[in-house]
Amino acid sequence: MSHASALSGRGPLARADSRLKIVGLVVWSALLAVLEGRRAATAGLAGSLALILLCSPSRPRAFFKTLLLANSFLLFIWLALPFSFSVPGRVVWSWGPLKATAEGLALSAELSVKALAITSAAMAVTVSTGAFELLSAVRALGAPEKLAAMTALMLRYIQVVGQEYGRLTAAMKVRGFRPRASLHCLRSWANLAGMLLVRGLDRGERVRAAMLCRGWRGKFFLERERTFKRLDAFLGLAWALAAAATAYLSWGGVS
Repeated sequence: MSHASALSGRGPLARADSRLKIVGLVVWSALLAVLEGRRAATAGLAGSLALILLCSPSRPRAFFKTLLLANSFLLFIWLALPFSFSVPGRVVWSWGPLKATAEGLALSAELSVKALAITSAAMAVTVSTGAFELLSAVRALGAPEKLAAMTALMLRYIQVVGQEYGRLTAAMKVRGFRPRASLHCLRSWANLAGMLLVRGLDRGERVRAAMLCRGWRGKFFLERERTFKRLDAFLGLAWALAAAATAYLSWGGVS
């Protein structure tokens, strides 16, 4: 089991309808992506943190560690955007040809808050919902059947590929392989990639033959009976109000 799959949610969000969570996440993320203004971005982050509270992850430390790793790309924004010529403004710090502007720093902060808000909401939804439950909800919302089947197979066998990679690398180490900056190491990594691809194709053919023998017709029966509960209505209303308040802070003249 992977580190991410070991996380789970125990709060009210875990009991909500998966279709509502997917639709709400898509609308919420799109809204946060297009809004402008520091107060609106901060309000969006507060709403996403409220989702984390509703999710109530079983391992908070692991949850926030994964969230931090998922947002590590923000470091590149802080290294590039404040010094970009596309964001002119008042220079607050300089070192040789590098000049950081107050406007660039403010834009970096706003983008960071928005990115953190989106990833926080996405993690709260995914942690509070199983992978196949999410896939079933996406299928119920009208996703193509082939896409659902491919995703289900990928989720099922990605760990098998990882285990095969672990066996191949262990075999290389037993034979004295040590990573170095040399042509021999590059050949070894290329051979590893090729062998992993060959074994993956062979495993896929065997799995396909086994599924055909069991009556596989290209469809997973992922759908289940769904009922819209009072909790779903409450969550949907609260999410809609939070989105409306955040949009007002951005487009209602408040910045």
